[in-house]
Amino acid sequence: MLHQAIEKLANTMALLGGAVLCSVVAMVCVSVGGRELSDLAHAYDIGWMLDAGVGPILGDFELVEAGVAFAIFAFLPITQLSGAHARVDVFTAGMGARVNRGLATFWTFLMAVIVILITWRLFAGMQDKIRYGETTYLIQFPIWWSYAASLVAAIAASIVSIYCAAMRLVGEPVE
Repeated sequence: MLHQAIEKLANTMALLGGAVLCSVVAMVCVSVGGRELSDLAHAYDIGWMLDAGVGPILGDFELVEAGVAFAIFAFLPITQLSGAHARVDVFTAGMGARVNRGLATFWTFLMAVIVILITWRLFAGMQDKIRYGETTYLIQFPIWWSYAASLVAAIAASIVSIYCAAMRLVGEPVE
């Protein structure tokens, strides 16, 4: 029952991260296309395009930063649950199963500690952004909003990481 809930949380976060990442890619394509159309309109003096405001999306890079940050944190739970982190097995391939289980347990616990630490610092950073009222340069987007979205995903990653570490401790790998 708990494993199904954790799996659903990880899958939901991955889907949200994928949707945000696809939206960011689409926005970049529209922005680049708008920039090219704007250049074309200026080069050939196409007044109706200029009057229509054809051009790049204002603050596109600010939105890319926020969206990609969220997507990275949103993909962490499914990566942790499936054990899909990058590994180099050159040294461990010749070791026995017991040693490899011990190493996997160690790295799972270390990952849980690191994700919890990042979540804690992300929360502290968000509080600072709220306190000082920081906004992005061009569109004046409150920076703490992107911190909050990433924090939600980081909390999900922390929950999944703790679950994976607990399962390793009782001898039931989750991958």
